[in-house]
Amino acid sequence: MSVSNKPNSAKRVQYAALPFRRRRTAGTEVLLVTSRQTGRWIIPKGWPIKRKAPHTAAAQEALEEAGVVGRVRRRSIGSYQYEKRLKNGDALLCKVQVFPLEVERQERTWPEKGKRKVKWFSPDKAAATVDEVVLKDIIRKLPG
Repeated sequence: MSVSNKPNSAKRVQYAALPFRRRRTAGTEVLLVTSRQTGRWIIPKGWPIKRKAPHTAAAQEALEEAGVVGRVRRRSIGSYQYEKRLKNGDALLCKVQVFPLEVERQERTWPEKGKRKVKWFSPDKAAATVDEVVLKDIIRKLPG
């Protein structure tokens, strides 16, 4: 797999939600989902959505991928990069801006239910579960 070196192949931007909740007994928990292709644990993310602010697009991804609804913060708490695998075998370098989403509820059904696993983790366990080093740091520093 190689990163595309075509002229004008600028880094692509994606927006992600970092869903979290506060529990009286367990403290703060972070929600991760699996990617559809590889089954790796990730946070909900996707491409910009026309006429939607970045934080709103991130919240939309969290609803579609994990069925969660809540209060998303307008300011990003960090960004990380990863290689998105394309169907043709190439990889596209993506920069992902992360927006915290305090989860208020999870719907009973959502567009990608059954296509991904969804699981709550402690922040330390979530950080240990994701692959991207910078994302690990963002999760560990999640403002409570």
